Amino acid sequence: MKKKAVIFILNILVSVMTLAAPKYVFMFIGDGLGAAQRQIAEYYMTDVEGGEGKLLMNRFPVAGINTTHSLNTLVTDSAAAGTALATGHKTNNGMISMLPSGEKVESIAQYAGRSGMKTGLVTATRLTHATPAVFASTNVSRGNENEIADDFVKSGIDFFAGGGYRNFIPQEAKGSKRKDSRDLGREFKREGYKVFMGENSVGDFMDLKARGDQKVFAALTSSHMPYEVDRVNSRDHLPSLADMTRKGIEVLSQGEKGFFMMVEAGRIDHAAHANDAASVIHDTLALDRAVGEAYEFYKRYPEETLIVVVGDHETGGMGLGYGKNYFLKLEALKDVRASVDDVLQRKYDGNRKAYFEFIGREMGLGDLSAEERASIVKAMDIEDSGDYNSALFGDYTPTSVATAHVLAKRSNTMFTTYAHTGTQIPLSAVGRGAEKFSGFIDNTEIAETMIEMVR
Repeated sequence: MKKKAVIFILNILVSVMTLAAPKYVFMFIGDGLGAAQRQIAEYYMTDVEGGEGKLLMNRFPVAGINTTHSLNTLVTDSAAAGTALATGHKTNNGMISMLPSGEKVESIAQYAGRSGMKTGLVTATRLTHATPAVFASTNVSRGNENEIADDFVKSGIDFFAGGGYRNFIPQEAKGSKRKDSRDLGREFKREGYKVFMGENSVGDFMDLKARGDQKVFAALTSSHMPYEVDRVNSRDHLPSLADMTRKGIEVLSQGEKGFFMMVEAGRIDHAAHANDAASVIHDTLALDRAVGEAYEFYKRYPEETLIVVVGDHETGGMGLGYGKNYFLKLEALKDVRASVDDVLQRKYDGNRKAYFEFIGREMGLGDLSAEERASIVKAMDIEDSGDYNSALFGDYTPTSVATAHVLAKRSNTMFTTYAHTGTQIPLSAVGRGAEKFSGFIDNTEIAETMIEMVR
């Protein structure tokens, strides 16, 4: 009698645990997404674009705050932070799902795949960049992107979408970064993937009709996908982060046992590195629209879906306020039509007249004050000399940095660094099991909880 009672209780417990686990799990990672990045995007949306209310990610009912330090430093990089978020393990900066001892650790995606769930990785960066890499690869260094690409072929991930085809094409192909003649696109096809490689494949990718157990590999640009501000002001017709997320949902939702999808808005980080306030805003808004695609899915399956939105670290030391001012003037950024990193720093070639015409037309700086113009001219003098300490300008040109800082000062936003910071970052969540992510927790605890949910 007692044995039957124990078995009955155990069956109830198993049923409850199964019921509590979400079938569909979304993990959105804003690379470099700290509190300031989330908040400035919301202010811009409401005060400049005329939107109402909060960002969708800021309306989710569960909120938390996370620590981000790596194993060997209080200021993490994306590899160590990604490893923590993907596997629940701290490691040294630069390492991809590997501990300093050399031990390889498994990711949420790998646990989910073994349990029969479909898995997907979507990113606005190269697919081989640190954050997506930690979910499908292990390596001693994030810089070994060709080796990371090799791992992807046998990873079992069902859906890849992002940039970076240069690490998947043979060295003989134009633009390749490989050191061998392996054609990973062909290898993916042999593994049963529908492959979309390069800008010319975008139309076919967007027209793809999801069917059954379809697997997809899409590397649509040579390096990163464009900043959102550049994407919307170009004629390239490249998909947005929301477009790729929607396509991923279409493909992965064909599986009977649910799915795990990681979506990274990686260019928020790049924009903040470049002290580019406008691009921080537009790429954060692009992330929120991608979250919206998942939320539409959640509304169809609210009892079975979990959405978590988090950053891996803060970038730039972004401050909302400057000097003695107690206000923001974000309308100063509304006419910016180009990024600092991908566009502006390639524009100055010694032709000062052409540069000033460009920033007047594309950066909303046609009315420079004498002081603002002088700061840019001084930077041009430094750049023309070729003799300057690059540490003072990060990885950017003096002229582009000076221009970015004019825009930041006009809007009363400022940055303390071209690197990452150690500040805590916000998390928000909605859906089945969302309450488990609330409170003041470490980034490793996010992964630990998700792994328990999907295994």
